[in-house]
Amino acid sequence: MLPPGLVNNLQEVLLSRKGGNNNNNNEQQKDDSVGGDSTEPSTSTCNENAADENDSSKPVVLVTNGEGIGSLGLVYLVQALVRLGLYNVHVCAPQSDKSVSGHSVTVRETITVTPAEIDGATAYEVSGTPVDCVSIALSGALFSWSKPLLVISGINRGSSCGHHMFHSGVVAGAREALICGVPSLSISLNWKREESQESDFKDAVAVCLPLINAAIGDIEKGVFPKSCFLSIEIPTSPSANKGFKLTKQSMWRSSPSWQAVSANRHPSAAHFMSNQQSLGLQLAQLSRDASAAGAARRLTTQRKNVEVESVGAAKSDTNKLKKYFQLEFVDKEQEETDEDLDFRALDNGFITVTPLSLSPQIESDIQMAAADWISGALHGEQ
Repeated sequence: MLPPGLVNNLQEVLLSRKGGNNNNNNEQQKDDSVGGDSTEPSTSTCNENAADENDSSKPVVLVTNGEGIGSLGLVYLVQALVRLGLYNVHVCAPQSDKSVSGHSVTVRETITVTPAEIDGATAYEVSGTPVDCVSIALSGALFSWSKPLLVISGINRGSSCGHHMFHSGVVAGAREALICGVPSLSISLNWKREESQESDFKDAVAVCLPLINAAIGDIEKGVFPKSCFLSIEIPTSPSANKGFKLTKQSMWRSSPSWQAVSANRHPSAAHFMSNQQSLGLQLAQLSRDASAAGAARRLTTQRKNVEVESVGAAKSDTNKLKKYFQLEFVDKEQEETDEDLDFRALDNGFITVTPLSLSPQIESDIQMAAADWISGALHGEQ
């Protein structure tokens, strides 16, 4: 449940939008928040913001995302936050697209962290996942502050409603923040290939800024929910939205469709196979060298055993057929009609706000059904 304070703030945001919901006001809000009509994001560092970075009186806001540090949604959002002049804005985001990485982390590998320049914010790009970005940012190893006031993950291209939240890198970034004890929001734009355009990200920033400001205000007052983070979904036409709506997570998902890819009709597959063959030759040579060295050592210490095992790579069968597939998600018609479900309200033009919890608790009827089954199964074994 959301606390009354946040609900009141949401209502105030909605009322303020209703009071000024004409095109001129929308255009003015968009221009003020994201810097005019230019569709190209600025990536230069503003010298006048250097003092702001050291202003401890301003709350720290950390921004990450799933699509990578160069994505328009993140850049426009950071520009708007910096322009407000109310926050110290820091960015730690993947250097490449990790939008469907889920809650994966990088282990047994070294990640690189490189300074980046985005509109005066202190920014780093990371060769890892959104969860890696949030984890290292909150660890104290990267930034001088201990914890930000708020973590914002987004704005990402494409909905994270329903079961898509399990694949979503942008949702995972916000979830990791909550795991670390920091309030967080994830923000996604319901991008549609045939309808959407890049300027929609500017509109998306303009409509979600009031909610971000309301959340920060409630965090400072100590009334923001501590047991959940908020997943915010912005409709395909952000400037024509019907207002904010508190929603429930649905069971909605797209249908996975695996398409076979051949070298003859898919150049990337041929390039991949060519690289694999080249790599295979290199590994084979390394294997032969390693085997020869290993054989020499074995023969000097154990003359009777003349059988040598390869230590570099397994035997390669050049006649073995490899198959290549590519995953695509296909939207399907949903039968659920509850207007308070996230995907249904989003399709109806609302900005949806869905609380997502870390609680492992499940519904009582499911708990009872599982308990009955386990009891029966164990009884049958005896």
